[in-house]
Amino acid sequence: MTLQTPQPPPSALRAVLAALDSEAALRQPAAAALRLADGPLLPAHPLAVHVLSGPGADLHTAPRTGWRFLIQPAQTHPAPTHPTQTHPAQTHPAQTHPAPTHPTQTHPTQTHQTHQTKPDLLQGAPAAGLAHPAPVPAAVAAAEVVETPDGHAFSHFTAGPYLDSTVRALRQAWQLAQASRSRHLPRLLSMPGHYATALWLHHPQPGPATDLLIPLAPAPLGVTAHRVYPAAELLALLERATAPAPLALGVPS
Repeated sequence: MTLQTPQPPPSALRAVLAALDSEAALRQPAAAALRLADGPLLPAHPLAVHVLSGPGADLHTAPRTGWRFLIQPAQTHPAPTHPTQTHPAQTHPAQTHPAPTHPTQTHPTQTHQTHQTKPDLLQGAPAAGLAHPAPVPAAVAAAEVVETPDGHAFSHFTAGPYLDSTVRALRQAWQLAQASRSRHLPRLLSMPGHYATALWLHHPQPGPATDLLIPLAPAPLGVTAHRVYPAAELLALLERATAPAPLALGVPS
């Protein structure tokens, strides 16, 4: 399975970057780890947030309400660790210069031409923070933005067990990606009627067995957090769990 990295709108990224520079936003209780961070922070792993509400609602018509970004220290995305740093030309026999004792044979520029920089998605924003590296590094918080008529606005930061569960689910998705050739787009699915949220692995060609859902912890009663469910199976399970019990008929005396 291949995970396709989603491209957030520039206005969503701008809203998150502005919140990371806002003293008012950083005063939120969930932003405590951000205030204590040593060094710059980057938004990473953008996930579109969709909301599924109402009994029997169609998954593929669930509206997108915003975006959620994991916030990670900048040092978790260092450019020098790119696997192409060790250039194959370093082993070329032409590197052995006929003048073996000359001190300039090891040219300092050999270690700079192999550093690759990804193009910025937004001017002034580090593109490395928007990549989907595997495995997924730990995050110190998550930032959510909501759609507005003018673009996007920052909503809130989140932290705690739910954040850790999101990171764990993304790691599960990457493990699945290593064993399958199908393509999926990671999203977040909020199901307020069931008090549940899941990582939604959406297939470009939706069908009853193509989309997958990984419930985040804490999961509702009867649902196993971090179990990979076919979407139709999990939604049916949730519908049965919340269906009203039939009224018992009284027995006449």
